Amino acid sequence: MRCYVLTGAPGAGKTTLAEALRRRGWPVVAEAATDVIAAEQARGVGEPWREAGFLDAVARVQRERREAPGTYGRVRIHDRSPLCTLALARHLGRPPGRVLVEEVRRVLRDGAYERPVFLVQPLGFVTPSAARCIGYAESLAFARVHEEIYRAHGHRLIPVPRAPVRVRVALVETHLRHLAVLPPDRAEGVPDPAYLT
Repeated sequence: MRCYVLTGAPGAGKTTLAEALRRRGWPVVAEAATDVIAAEQARGVGEPWREAGFLDAVARVQRERREAPGTYGRVRIHDRSPLCTLALARHLGRPPGRVLVEEVRRVLRDGAYERPVFLVQPLGFVTPSAARCIGYAESLAFARVHEEIYRAHGHRLIPVPRAPVRVRVALVETHLRHLAVLPPDRAEGVPDPAYLT
């Protein structure tokens, strides 16, 4: 199986793109950090990302999701990877924890993710949410950290420019067909119009 990563600044539309790809039949592994934050906030922790074990908790969920059995075919798309969590550690000015360090070493050693990585470009604004308390300028700085981390670990970034979702989907699908040598009709389907505006 070939695993491809979507990465980029918070609020760049990465998760919307991932959901649109899922609706077109691509197997997508959901982002871990958002779910870890939601679970911790449900327990009454207002800002889980400030907690000492947060980065390791995200890395654990990423590993569980990567290793989960399932019928995925030849390609799987991951909404972020442990290298994104490493970028978050650097952005927050924190040393990565033991679990995160081990997970980064493991995915690099095993070649868990393909070298080409989709870098979803910023939209020009950030919409705040319970899990995203970041302004646009800070999101751009955070995006640069992601680029540095991925390049430093031998990945080639494929820019996904600001565009309507349908255009972004078409670009990613074209690259996936080429990279994974899939037949042209691999991702044919009827996308949800709500995700293509």
